[in-house]
Amino acid sequence: MKVVLFGGTGMVGQGVLRECLLASDVELVLSVARARSGEQHAKLRELVHRDFNDFSAVAAELSGYDACFYCLGATSAGKSEDEYTRITYDITVAAASVLARVNPAMTFVFVSGAGTDSTERGRVMWARVKGRAENAVFAMGFKAAYALRPALIQPMYGVRSRTASYRVLYTILGPIVPLLRRWFPRYVTTTEQIGRAMLALARHGAPKRVLESADINTL
Repeated sequence: MKVVLFGGTGMVGQGVLRECLLASDVELVLSVARARSGEQHAKLRELVHRDFNDFSAVAAELSGYDACFYCLGATSAGKSEDEYTRITYDITVAAASVLARVNPAMTFVFVSGAGTDSTERGRVMWARVKGRAENAVFAMGFKAAYALRPALIQPMYGVRSRTASYRVLYTILGPIVPLLRRWFPRYVTTTEQIGRAMLALARHGAPKRVLESADINTL
């Protein structure tokens, strides 16, 4: 299996990359980023591309892949709807549209979030924008497309968020997250489980295309 990864330096993306590199049936991971990460692995190749609003110039380099694991995202805190839309919707559509054209048999897995609004009409700004991005991905014409909607995510194996406020939150919650996973398994997952769920979707698919934390944990 050959995988394209977006957001490989973020908290979720780091966990997904780890699981891909450990998987015996993954032969290549192409990590698309604006700058080199410095990560070294025999299975890993990095594609540096500055303009995330247009991937047409690198379409040939994105061809020949079986799955895309899209983990790119940002917090909505402090952002206007236009700003958040540019990151969450516009870049997703720019990437997915090129990938769908050059890899029509691809499985595309988009990391969304618990509470996402599929109607695109709710009061919560981030949920509307995430819902719009999900719907756009589903309409792209991929062989299969899925949206993962995790709630609380426990970072594993040294994975850290790049967002300072999230790092503080995870530092505070760290000692009790294992208990929360035991008490509220429907609402807590891990970076490891998200990575494994993405691989399972690429291998076997799933009967529904929107998966909450409980679904992620059972894949």
